[in-house]
Amino acid sequence: MTTHRPIAAAVWMTGSIFSFTAMAIAGRAVSGQHDTFEIMLWRSVVGFCLVLAIGAALGRLAEIRRNRLGEHLLRNLVHFTGQNLWFWALTMIPLAQVFALEFTSPIWVILLSPLFLGEKLTRARLFAAAMGFIGILLVARPDFAALDPGVLAAAGSALCFAVTGILTKKLTQRESIVSILFWLTLMQGIFGLGMAGFDGVIHLPTGQTLPWLMLIGFCGVLAHLCLTTALSLAPASYVIPIDFARLPVIAAVGILIYAEPLDPYVLLGAAIIFLGNWANIRAETRKRATVVQVTNP
Repeated sequence: MTTHRPIAAAVWMTGSIFSFTAMAIAGRAVSGQHDTFEIMLWRSVVGFCLVLAIGAALGRLAEIRRNRLGEHLLRNLVHFTGQNLWFWALTMIPLAQVFALEFTSPIWVILLSPLFLGEKLTRARLFAAAMGFIGILLVARPDFAALDPGVLAAAGSALCFAVTGILTKKLTQRESIVSILFWLTLMQGIFGLGMAGFDGVIHLPTGQTLPWLMLIGFCGVLAHLCLTTALSLAPASYVIPIDFARLPVIAAVGILIYAEPLDPYVLLGAAIIFLGNWANIRAETRKRATVVQVTNP
């Protein structure tokens, strides 16, 4: 029987939200010294060491398997592309706009999950997607008549992250979280080394950038641990829209750290996003309660 624990999945997603927000701050901090491929390289090195250490401490390294390397390779190629576009977009356009455009990803997940995962497209999920998209438009108000490369990069990363979410959900049906994280950090470290060294120059971490790069690596592992666990506990079309909560969080970060002005549309958009997410969570919780009642009369 498929695990269905929506509240637990929502709690795990709070860890993912915190981690991705911290990564955005750290990514901006090192962007002047390291290009995106170097950031991905050092992030993966730190992450790989963490996965090995934690897996060994928990006695779970035996869970790492090689019988689905093709699926891992496809997932990590797509995610590597999306993550590089994301880090690059952070240096090109405001943080809130990057996150807002990235949050079109759940729309793609909700629309694609019935085709690739066999999940039902319920009214609650459609409502959450619609409310999230309306909220995003209110916050970002993108000028589609004059799209710049940063906007296109953020939009491209959103599509890559949606596909990654779907591929991750498929992997969680057969692979352990330790195995998924092991191949994530190893493969993306290899990709990062190849791309960072393509021009013959790889900048080593400095005393100034090392703490930020370590934070990126730690948060990268934590984010995927939280996201993968959440996807193992509830459907992708329920889990991914919860990530909309990152938008008001990053708006607060922009105010406190970067002195970005608070636009009232941000508050309105965030309220609409929360409304959609709350309605989706309530619907999934009621469905779970109904299933338990029928199973245990």
